[in-house]
Amino acid sequence: MRTAPDVQPAAPRGRRNAALKVGVLVLIVMGVALAAGSAWGQAPAPLISIGLDQEGEQGQVAVVMQLFLLMTVLSLAPSILIMLTSFTRIAIVFSLLRQAMGTNQLPPNQVVIGLSLFLTFYVMAPVWQQVNQDALQPLIAKEINQTQALKKALEPIRNFMISQTREKDLALLVSIAKMKRPANVGDVPTTVLIPSFIISELKTAFQIGFMLYVPFLIIDMVVASVLLSMGMMMLPPIMVSLPFKLMIFVLADGWFLIVGSLVKSFA
Repeated sequence: MRTAPDVQPAAPRGRRNAALKVGVLVLIVMGVALAAGSAWGQAPAPLISIGLDQEGEQGQVAVVMQLFLLMTVLSLAPSILIMLTSFTRIAIVFSLLRQAMGTNQLPPNQVVIGLSLFLTFYVMAPVWQQVNQDALQPLIAKEINQTQALKKALEPIRNFMISQTREKDLALLVSIAKMKRPANVGDVPTTVLIPSFIISELKTAFQIGFMLYVPFLIIDMVVASVLLSMGMMMLPPIMVSLPFKLMIFVLADGWFLIVGSLVKSFA
């Protein structure tokens, strides 16, 4: 008997045509990309040159240095806001309050920082007004130069920091700087006054935070004692005491009292 020869099925023409079309399309796209790249490479790049004329070179260098210092100050603006204003005390107190209540994520950090910034603007408003009146407006009117404006702007800020700084902290930084004891507080250099002010603000903020912790700690202890007497040792006391702490805080109008006390503490 004759056996039928093996017949291999041919690939469909439709698949071959589709593959051919895809290959042609890829080649066209690659050609367009290469042409665009070569054209882009041939296009001349813009040149930026910064030069100084020989005439008036010293004046141009001074302007460049002033711009550089201005950009440096602007980049350090957040740190300056924290170091020279009431922001440190307010932000730390709100953070300690959140921990004392047991709501580690509520209010969110954005709310805490935003409220601290607004309260800082209110507390520092008299200082900013004096800076604007004594330094900024005369500088705009060209009545004083930049050096005089900086000196006049620093005076009200120094007065604010001096009023909130303890003499003990000033004496500590003076001894660390190994400088002679100033005749009065006004003669203390700004480089010594700023860290002294920050240390005083940290101490004051922790004192206020301790006073906030005590009532919430008492609530936690009472709830823990009740749960222990009832034999519910597996139930976390913090989770049970949280509703009571929130209720007492709201009934006592805690936000009103804390914000008012913080603002008055700078008076």
